[in-house]
Amino acid sequence: MSQRWIGGNRVELLENGEEFFPRVFDAIRGAEREVIIETFILFEDKVGQALAEAMREAAQRGVKVDLMIDGFGSPDLSEDFIQGLGSAGVRVRVFDPGQQFLGQRLNLFRRMHRKIVVVDGRLAFVGGINYSADHLMDFGPKAKQDYAVALTGPIVSEIHRFVLHAIAVGGKGAGWFRRRLKAAPQAELAPTGEAEVQFVTRDNRRHTNDIERHYLAAIRSARRRIVIANAYFFPGYRLIKELRRAARRGVDVSLILQGEPDMPIVKVAASMLYHHLLHAGVHIYEYCQRPLHGKVAVVDDRWSTVGSSNLDPLSLSLNLEANVIVRDAAFAQHLWERLDRLMQHHCKHVEAADLDEWSGWRLVRSFFVFHLLRWYPAWAGWLPRHAPRLKPVAGQGPQGGGAARTDNA
Repeated sequence: MSQRWIGGNRVELLENGEEFFPRVFDAIRGAEREVIIETFILFEDKVGQALAEAMREAAQRGVKVDLMIDGFGSPDLSEDFIQGLGSAGVRVRVFDPGQQFLGQRLNLFRRMHRKIVVVDGRLAFVGGINYSADHLMDFGPKAKQDYAVALTGPIVSEIHRFVLHAIAVGGKGAGWFRRRLKAAPQAELAPTGEAEVQFVTRDNRRHTNDIERHYLAAIRSARRRIVIANAYFFPGYRLIKELRRAARRGVDVSLILQGEPDMPIVKVAASMLYHHLLHAGVHIYEYCQRPLHGKVAVVDDRWSTVGSSNLDPLSLSLNLEANVIVRDAAFAQHLWERLDRLMQHHCKHVEAADLDEWSGWRLVRSFFVFHLLRWYPAWAGWLPRHAPRLKPVAGQGPQGGGAARTDNA
């Protein structure tokens, strides 16, 4: 898949499950031909049940429905849930279901972390929101803050081709891929807006660092401001270095990180970098209202990104990820306003005076952490990584579907 700027698109920001879920479910209910969904997490709560109902209804009226979930993120779906989808004609595939050893799942380093929906090859959703009730405010204090985008226009053809290819590589083969592409609308999608968009992915073959490269290029070119909101922030040496350089040349650099994390280690890891960043002039805001799950950024007045990729070793060196990069002034302004509202009203601004004083141990620890970041992209290559292989494990539905699971590749 080529990664290039494609113009003529409309990009709409969707914040949290309250904006995201109704749009996706309505799109599935209105589908005429095809629905393809990839997600890291699908739970059997009210959100997962609503998604399943929409998929079953679509499949029963003849829409081709394909669902790929991750075996680490969605390990506990019941047989009744899977069989209910398969019997309606939904084709379910699991990326690396893995095996448990002494009650522990061993597929942590092999994760399909993308969150993508494509409907009829004409509408796409990309972002960080999973299908679980903890993306809704009524979940309570642990409800997640997150973002996705809805896209129409020529970029959807690129995303559609990608998700079909992912299924083909997983086991269906090149012939299946060509037939599905041939069945799709042949005319180029008409422009629906002014935004230029790139669909950028990270995999363990040809696109091992594409998302990181886009971040680095945007940070290096920044002249006015950089705002990054990222749930799991422990990036490589190069990205830290470029953020420090940007701040020192006068760019207003702001990071929105977790102040109330869903996993305490997240804050501990990020805080190890605070001294390096703050002393270079980077502003750090800890989002304290609830867990932050977003993976978004704005640079200057036109560049922005929304997607599934965190800035940590798993996302940058191991996971399968997908982001959209957007060049559009109106969208960048809208996203910046949403992030600025968080910084002004829901975050703690971390000051250098808030940090513990430097000690001998802290200096040693910080030195090793900082240089570990410099080298982890190299040693991460030794960890087990692979693409999915798919094989049927459930009965065939009326479309010849059914569930499938993946082997290691």
